[in-house]
Amino acid sequence: MSNNTTSSLWRQKVHEIIYEADTPAGKIFDVVLLILILMSVILVALESVPGIGEEYANQFIIAEWIITIFFTIEYILRIISINKPSKYIFSFYGVIDLLSTIPLYLTLFITGLNALIAVRALRLLRVFRILKVTRYIGEADKLSKSIRASGPKIAVFLFAVLVVSIIMGTLMYLVEGADSGFDSIPKSIYWCIVTLTTVGFGDIAPVTPLGQFIATVIMIMGYGIIAVPTGIVSAEYSREVKKDNPNYRHVNTQVCQNCLAKKHQDGAQFCHKCGYELHD
Repeated sequence: MSNNTTSSLWRQKVHEIIYEADTPAGKIFDVVLLILILMSVILVALESVPGIGEEYANQFIIAEWIITIFFTIEYILRIISINKPSKYIFSFYGVIDLLSTIPLYLTLFITGLNALIAVRALRLLRVFRILKVTRYIGEADKLSKSIRASGPKIAVFLFAVLVVSIIMGTLMYLVEGADSGFDSIPKSIYWCIVTLTTVGFGDIAPVTPLGQFIATVIMIMGYGIIAVPTGIVSAEYSREVKKDNPNYRHVNTQVCQNCLAKKHQDGAQFCHKCGYELHD
């Protein structure tokens, strides 16, 4: 067997483990990665707690180096296991992986009086690792597409809410006046938005019967307004599910080694995007 064939088989095996979750090795890898991501985020949170961060500083550093080295190896393997590394490097997850891996290395080169502040700021970039969790949640991609598809409808809805807030805020300014705290239209619009979203800070409140009646109407409208964006996104999510599986065929986790395309049907031999041969 030639060196090129051996290298190709090795890269293919690494690709199946890292990019796919249908194999036992791939599932174990994903679970381990998820645990390490969550552990890293917990470490960031604990380091910020007064007392704990100082008392266990050495333990935190050791744990973070172990996790960082693991993610460094993962990042390198993701690059070398695909035919077009730039597809991964400049992808959303590629950038996130880089941002969440380099902070600890960068702290080695920071010197000067402001080093401690800079180190603290760089290490906070580790929080980006939590964004990697979405890679291992199958429905996250559908939800993301649903939210993007819902954007125009939600934008129109928010514009309508803004119009209502301006009208009702102006009305409250006329009804209540400065004596009740509604001393300007912008402030009255602010009160209307706070009331409409059911936040209710209580810093301004109507005192006249008519003003209280209008406030009641706005509060009741608020409950309906909360449900509208949810319904829009839910409808789009339902469409995404049907679009991905028009004939209810099972979509596996195979990722094309050439272009990183996903959502291949069971039994597919070639990538639906670039035509590259898929491996079982």
